Amino acid sequence: MHRRLVLVSAASALVVLSLVLVLLQGRSADAEETRSTSVTGAQAAQPPASDAPSASPSPAPSASPTPTPAPAADAPRKSPSPSAPSEPAPQRRAKADHVAAADAPLAGRIKPDVTYSGVATFYGTDGSGACLYDAGSDVMTAAMNTADYETAKACGAYVRVQSGGKSITVRITNECPGDCAVGQLDLSAEAFAQLAEPSKGRIPITWNLVSPSDLGTLSVRYKSGSSQYWCGIQAIGHRNPLARLEVQVGGSWKQLTRTTYNYFLSEDGSGCGGPIRLTDIYGEQLTVEGLTIRPDVTQSTRVQFARR
Repeated sequence: MHRRLVLVSAASALVVLSLVLVLLQGRSADAEETRSTSVTGAQAAQPPASDAPSASPSPAPSASPTPTPAPAADAPRKSPSPSAPSEPAPQRRAKADHVAAADAPLAGRIKPDVTYSGVATFYGTDGSGACLYDAGSDVMTAAMNTADYETAKACGAYVRVQSGGKSITVRITNECPGDCAVGQLDLSAEAFAQLAEPSKGRIPITWNLVSPSDLGTLSVRYKSGSSQYWCGIQAIGHRNPLARLEVQVGGSWKQLTRTTYNYFLSEDGSGCGGPIRLTDIYGEQLTVEGLTIRPDVTQSTRVQFARR
C-alpha cells in the first residue's frame, strides 16, 4: 500500500514538472516575441543611427551664416512694395541724364527730360546780352549761370521755370557770371514778377528744357566785319538748342568754332557766303542756301527744327 502511494506521488510529481516546463517555455516564447515586437516598433518610429547626420539641422548655419533667409532678403528687390521709398534724387538724375543723352546725343550740360534746381533772381534787360541777340519786345528772357551757359551752348534755349505752383517759359539770351551759382537763372524783371513778388528778390525754382510750338522759321545773321576772307555766323530763333554750325567747303562740310558771344567763326573765310548746315542737340540737320554775306542783317530762312 505504501509502495503504491509512492509510485502515484512520483507520477504526479512528474506530471506537475512537465506542466511547469511547458508553462516556462510558453512564457519564454511570449517574452521573446514581446521583446522582438518592441524593438521592431522602436526602429520603425526612430530613424536609424546612420541617417541622423543628414536629418540633423546643424549644417544649416555653416551653409547660410546670415540669420535672414535668402529668399526673404531678395523679395523687396524682386517685387518692390508700392509704399517703398523711391530711389534717391541723384540716382534719378543719373538715370534721366542717361536717357536724355541717348535721345539728344549732342546735348551739353542742359539735357531734355531733366529737371534742374536752383534759385531765380532778376535784373532789368531788353533781351540783349552775351548771346548778342538784338533788343526786342520779348520780355520773357533770362541769363544763364556761367556753368550752364557753357560757352554759349545755352543761347537761344527755351526753358520752363516753376516756383510756388506757377510756371513760365523764358528764352536764354544772356550769361549770368560772378555770383550766379550752378542751376541759377537771372530772370528779366517781368518774368520774375510772374512767379513771385519782386520784393522777395530771390526764390527757389526748378527748370527744364522745352521745345515750344509757337515759333516761325529761324534766321541767320553774319557778324559785322564779315567778308569772303573772314566771317562770323549766328543762328537766331531756333526751336531747340543749336549744337553745330557748318559751312560747305569743296564739296564737304566744315564745322566752325562757337565763341562765347554766340557766333561761329570761319577765321580764313572758308565757306563764307556759301551753304550753311545747322544741327540741333537731337542730331536733326537743316541746310540753308542762297544767303549772301550781309553783315548785321538778319536774314530769314524757310526752315525750323522739329518740336521735341
